[in-house]
Amino acid sequence: MTRPARPEQTPVSLTVRPSAAALAPLIGAMGCAEGRFAHTAELALPTGGAQLLVNLDRDALSSSPLRGPGRRTRGAAVHGPYTEPALIDPAQQRAVLWVAFRPGGAHPFLTAPVSEVRDDLVGLDELWGTDGAVLRERLLEAMAAGGPRAGLRELETALLARARRPLEPDPAVRLAAALLGRGTPVAEVADRLGWTARRLARRCTDQLGLAPKRYARIRRFQRLLGHVNAGQGPPDWAVLAADCGYHDQAHLIHEFRALAGITPTAYAPRSPLERNHVPLDR
Repeated sequence: MTRPARPEQTPVSLTVRPSAAALAPLIGAMGCAEGRFAHTAELALPTGGAQLLVNLDRDALSSSPLRGPGRRTRGAAVHGPYTEPALIDPAQQRAVLWVAFRPGGAHPFLTAPVSEVRDDLVGLDELWGTDGAVLRERLLEAMAAGGPRAGLRELETALLARARRPLEPDPAVRLAAALLGRGTPVAEVADRLGWTARRLARRCTDQLGLAPKRYARIRRFQRLLGHVNAGQGPPDWAVLAADCGYHDQAHLIHEFRALAGITPTAYAPRSPLERNHVPLDR
């Protein structure tokens, strides 16, 4: 089933918390987004988290690193935690259902460590077999009958059915993610948990998909973007470097280039609320 084309429109969205109590510790938010965009390419910036995406407009999704081959799947896929920016096609966001997992939240729904989908876009037909292959059709039918909220309820049902591990996040990994996200040094996080550095690395890689230092680096970048998009007027990069834990402005610029693929002054997101989507050809 292909969703019929709609005329040019202002982007609209619905964002909710999961209604199933069992999913609340694993999913930060989920929703439906619809819109048309004038640009034809954009950067998706790394957040440190994983997402589940379903393209309702076409049965296809794609993502490409700035260097190297791209990945193309059918219209339902898991977007693993990225360590660099990815090129995506805004035409594939005309009508999307999405799930943003909390740190470690994707782990119960995968049979392998989350690191197996790092820097990758993996079709649900590959991950879930027949259940993944038919999910998009199920969601389209649910939305045709009851609208976006019905589609999201159907998506929750699918997630609950596909859980392969207990729907209980590892409290130690959640604490590690919170501490790393606030800028706590990796060695101090390991000490707080009573773990060796090796154990911390193994547990974070398995459940967050990223090694602790990499996760902390990306979350520092996200803190920076939060400050940039909350401010009034041009950012003071030297002040932001100090506030966000960079050694100096030069360090901030180097990290920004590595994680965004552009310089800080070239950063112009779709909107302050869509800070991780950067049009390339406005």
